Amino acid sequence: MASAPLDPEHDLQTHRLSDAGMELHLLSDNGSRPPADAYRLAFADPEFLLRRETRGIRFQLELLKPDLGMAEFGIENTIVVFGSARFREPVEAEALWQAAQASGDAQAIRRAAALRRNARYYDEARRFAQLVAAYSQSCPKDSQLYIVTGGGPGIMEAANRGAHDVGAPSVGLNILLPHEQEPNPYITPQLRFKFHYFALRKMHFMMRAKALVAFPGGFGTLDELFEVLTLVQTRKSRPVPVFLYGSAYWKRLINFDLMVEEGVISPEDLDLFRYVDTPEEAWNGIRAFYNLPSACPIDSAV
Repeated sequence: MASAPLDPEHDLQTHRLSDAGMELHLLSDNGSRPPADAYRLAFADPEFLLRRETRGIRFQLELLKPDLGMAEFGIENTIVVFGSARFREPVEAEALWQAAQASGDAQAIRRAAALRRNARYYDEARRFAQLVAAYSQSCPKDSQLYIVTGGGPGIMEAANRGAHDVGAPSVGLNILLPHEQEPNPYITPQLRFKFHYFALRKMHFMMRAKALVAFPGGFGTLDELFEVLTLVQTRKSRPVPVFLYGSAYWKRLINFDLMVEEGVISPEDLDLFRYVDTPEEAWNGIRAFYNLPSACPIDSAV
């Protein structure tokens, strides 16, 4: 029996492609949907490129565009910073707390209290990026370490901002989402990339990564963290230092010892990551892993 046609209202693939298609249309001269045209060159035909059957081509393009962009900028070594998009810098968090207190709304007060409590992570991510970027300023181009984030707000913004503070370029790998996520203003414009596919975005996080620092975060942070740990554990990726920033948060969130006790991971898998609680501790851990001196000599290499 023939299957029933897909209802566009419930076809996830249709929704995903319509998001990408809408973006293309908004970039046109008059914001209208271009008409189908069989005679148009294939690579200049958005209607063709957004078909279900051309997904493989879109994969290749999302791999190639950021790859070429970073190569042209001379980026070979990166430090990846993950963390919650919801955290705010202390001044903003304090203002939200004061407003919530004035409102008397118990739920708003709870949310604002959490933002206020976690605002220190914004400053600490910013400080960590400053340490990395300042060190790299004295290094030869092929040895410089560049901060890479998911390009959004919160911890991502803080890390890009830290590099920006010392005049260093940084990368943002943003993702097209149903709820709009604008790139933060501290990413170097030539290194600001947008992805449709999470898989390709995560590949770019790892392709040049020399270390990962995971600040407290939610589902996205956990997804990215465990992707990296799995790749390193299974030797699909070279060993890189992984730091869980904020030991109290991570130890409360994930009981890795239980996983060892239940035999789902090996005791040596606990060596794949390390807890840290200060920007200096994270940066010194990276330096120790690669035996980097306190200042980058002119002939050094990562």
